[in-house]
Amino acid sequence: MLGASTLRLVVVDDHPLFVRGLELLLPITTNGRAEVVASTGDAAAAAALVNNCRPDLALVDLHMPPPGGIRAVAAIRRTTPRVRVVAMSGSADPGPAVEALRAGAEGFLPKTSEPEELLPPLLAILDGWAVLPAELLRAMLRPTRSAPVDLDGEEQRLLRAIAAGRSTVDIAEELHVSERTVKRMTAALLRKLRVSNRAEAAAIAGHSGILGE
Repeated sequence: MLGASTLRLVVVDDHPLFVRGLELLLPITTNGRAEVVASTGDAAAAAALVNNCRPDLALVDLHMPPPGGIRAVAAIRRTTPRVRVVAMSGSADPGPAVEALRAGAEGFLPKTSEPEELLPPLLAILDGWAVLPAELLRAMLRPTRSAPVDLDGEEQRLLRAIAAGRSTVDIAEELHVSERTVKRMTAALLRKLRVSNRAEAAAIAGHSGILGE
């Protein structure tokens, strides 16, 4: 967790009023704990800007002119993998958000979020958690016909716990292992499922029917 130091953000968004609003309001609503250090409305320039600034987080609007926000997410993850990426959108369509998660975004926040509501989810993402609105998570978990996931009993228990939003501490208690072991098991599970974060793993749990077993 970041503690009391300032959370440095780069914003990739082609709506100047939205960017300016964040620049003005984030320092005020977070008591100086978050600030926008740079911004660009050009998705093609996003990766270079993030690489130069090395912020804690990059906020990327998904609905931008070509090459678009999703490609910007992927480019940032390639060039600066330690910088966490948060996708944002003013649309209720879950499709682009899911694509952004697959491209490497660690979370998604609607652009309707009030500035004073942003700090807790941004800190959670910085701490390694995937953050999604409940509506998006429900859409991702909606059952569909899918090939079964080949997991053993312990992996299925872990995947159910992840899909239920259980913390590392809670999962460790349930499985009677250390928190470090849970982190190692989770990393191995994500590799096996060929996903990059807990949100995508939860989606696979919903699609495969594991949650209903």
